[in-house]
Amino acid sequence: MIFGSISYLNLLPFQVYMKQRTSSTQSTQMLRWKRAVPSVINREFHRGRVHAAFISSITSRGCRCSDLGIIADGPVHSVFVLPEKASDDPASASSNILAKILGLEGRILIGDAALRYRLNGGEGIDLALAWKKRTGLPFVFARLCFNRSNRRLQKLAKSFSVREWKIPQYILKREAEKRGITTKELLWYLRHIDYRIGWREQKSLQLFLKKARKL
Repeated sequence: MIFGSISYLNLLPFQVYMKQRTSSTQSTQMLRWKRAVPSVINREFHRGRVHAAFISSITSRGCRCSDLGIIADGPVHSVFVLPEKASDDPASASSNILAKILGLEGRILIGDAALRYRLNGGEGIDLALAWKKRTGLPFVFARLCFNRSNRRLQKLAKSFSVREWKIPQYILKREAEKRGITTKELLWYLRHIDYRIGWREQKSLQLFLKKARKL
């Protein structure tokens, strides 16, 4: 099975968790990872080139999805509309649509580059916060979906949602250095990310998809 994994910091806890629990040679051969930005993962998933993936919420309608996602209940600090000439982020899908729903114009910036922008004092409108202020609900940026059945993978994904995740210090240091931030900043950022889709998240997701259809 090929797992499409978003190559941003917000999915690091899940990536670490899965690799820790599929560390045997047999499991490694059964599960291969393909990392890319959200727009690429979306395309590869819908073409059947990856068999499971966190795909953008806007492209998840009609897919077989789990109760895991990438969620922010308030500011996410890595998805912004910047006060610049209007342009979409080519790596994004949901965020570009969300800005249009909220009637916000500017340059969309997402992911690790947006987080560094925020940590370096950059200013912009945090799209997750803007959605929360408008609706009172968290925003679901992506959902874990499957186009090939794999009970072991689905069981592992479910167990991740009910446990506290921990990341070894050496991984924290490596990932922070890779992104040009500190481990303290990395952990601060991850505290703003949730993964379990409950009833509030489902309500938010349906509202978002309904509004997106009207654009």
